[in-house]
Amino acid sequence: MRAAVSYIRVSKPKQGRSGLGLEAQQAAIRSFCAQHGYSIEAEYREIETGKGADALERRPELAAAMKHARKVGKVGKAGAAPIIIAKLDRLSRDVHFISGLMVQRTPFIVTELGPDVDPFMLHIHAAVAEKERERIAQRTREALAAAKARGQMLGNPGIGEARKAEADLHAEHFRQMIAPLRNLPAKRISIILNERGVTTPRGGTWQATQVIRLLSRLHFSGDDLNGLRSDRPT
Repeated sequence: MRAAVSYIRVSKPKQGRSGLGLEAQQAAIRSFCAQHGYSIEAEYREIETGKGADALERRPELAAAMKHARKVGKVGKAGAAPIIIAKLDRLSRDVHFISGLMVQRTPFIVTELGPDVDPFMLHIHAAVAEKERERIAQRTREALAAAKARGQMLGNPGIGEARKAEADLHAEHFRQMIAPLRNLPAKRISIILNERGVTTPRGGTWQATQVIRLLSRLHFSGDDLNGLRSDRPT
């Protein structure tokens, strides 16, 4: 069995909490390894966007996976062990980022492309995928512009109402916690929530603007909302 390291990534906290995207990638990687004789020495998981050519700086788990792969290869007196991923876009959707990874001398294997695709071909696949995404985006913009010119109403009002109702429901979960703090400046409330380890509905850290939106959804009285400017001193 040949040693390898697996890397799994989703872009949004919601995907990470559900586990569905992570589990699907893990299943694809395990199936591939069983079929092609690889043994996973370590698995790295990340919840982070793949956008931007500098994405590696924001993805410590990928950097750790590459370091581990080099360590495994050194023990086996070979080059770096391969990092196995389920789909190329789990590395990134940015062709420059993919190109930068290729010069790191760490081999990447994409299960959906097979075991024999060399680094040059990975670069080509990334470039083709990026070009196709640009074409789809351009066609979408053109179609929307044409529909707007015909006077067609864009979007679905029902979806907007459903999202608003969902946001109001999420806000209610914070009512009891926020009520004693509601007369404090928004910035101070965000600091308190973060210190208590309370996350936003999306699983992130609180900012003053998010606190202001939350208080507005909870329909506290106007007097209670006085002074909730995000730049008010704490």
